[in-house]
Amino acid sequence: MSRRARPLAALVVVAALALAGCGGYDETEPRPVKNVAGGPVAPATPQAPACDPAGATRSYEPTGALPAAGAMPAGSTMADIRRRGRLIAGVSADTYLLASNNPFTGQIEGFDIDMVEQVAKAIFGDPKAYELKVITAADRLKVLEEETVDIVVRNMTINCTRWQSIAFSTEYYRSGQKILVRQDLADDGKDSPAELDGVTVCAPTGTSSLDNIREQAPDAFIEEAGNHTGCLALFQQGDVDAITGDDTVLAGLAAQDPYAVVPPQETFTDEPYGIGVNKENVDLVRFVNGVLERMRTDGSWQESYKRWLQPALNVPATQPAPVYGRQP
Repeated sequence: MSRRARPLAALVVVAALALAGCGGYDETEPRPVKNVAGGPVAPATPQAPACDPAGATRSYEPTGALPAAGAMPAGSTMADIRRRGRLIAGVSADTYLLASNNPFTGQIEGFDIDMVEQVAKAIFGDPKAYELKVITAADRLKVLEEETVDIVVRNMTINCTRWQSIAFSTEYYRSGQKILVRQDLADDGKDSPAELDGVTVCAPTGTSSLDNIREQAPDAFIEEAGNHTGCLALFQQGDVDAITGDDTVLAGLAAQDPYAVVPPQETFTDEPYGIGVNKENVDLVRFVNGVLERMRTDGSWQESYKRWLQPALNVPATQPAPVYGRQP
């Protein structure tokens, strides 16, 4: 086990890993919803199951082209948002590269904030016509159910259990568990769990990341910390050689430490991130999906990924293909 002490780098707090579960979906009393044009939609015949583990990323298909900014359909959720004068989004403020406070500007910025700006732009014609509410991971469902925000963009994994409480856009980023290592270990080919024999790896206590790395790298030495920030502190003190977690979290850690690198590698879990919306506002889900489709066409998703995540993850990526077919 390596113990290479070196000066501490500045720390920026990162988000804890969101745990994903998967359960059934059974809406026995369908309620009327609105379509993208604002009119009522007759309840669909219940389908069993409406959500299964393999189809959890299935979302509502956009209805035609996006309306012009400033001309939202009468009676729609988007028209209500425009009447208010701003889009309200629940976000993180401490997930570096996804959504974190820039100490020089005082603004929250990152890949997730770019998603918020695209939705605001589509409704108002102004990408800055939004209000950010900083929320914890535990609050993501609650703020949507209580309608204190319009959308949640906070590295939230789509799964069946959450579909019972809220609705999701199609996935906007496919995350997954990877490993971060010291640069010298990466140079020696330590770029996958199978190469971690004898290497000391940190993962947060009580997370699926910890369970997964124990299974994937049984001959590694495992250290636990309260969260990924704690793992980074151990890494910088020379007490661990590697950290594991969602690639988005690792990207934020690597961007803070010149000795850390996320080598090009395959993920060994799948974590599809979706934009959360109140379950009743199906028209807004369809609208957001239309915004994501436009981002695919105009290249804005790719531009955002290259700016925020690619430099630390060291691999190119493309916007996930949408999967539609969910019925209200």
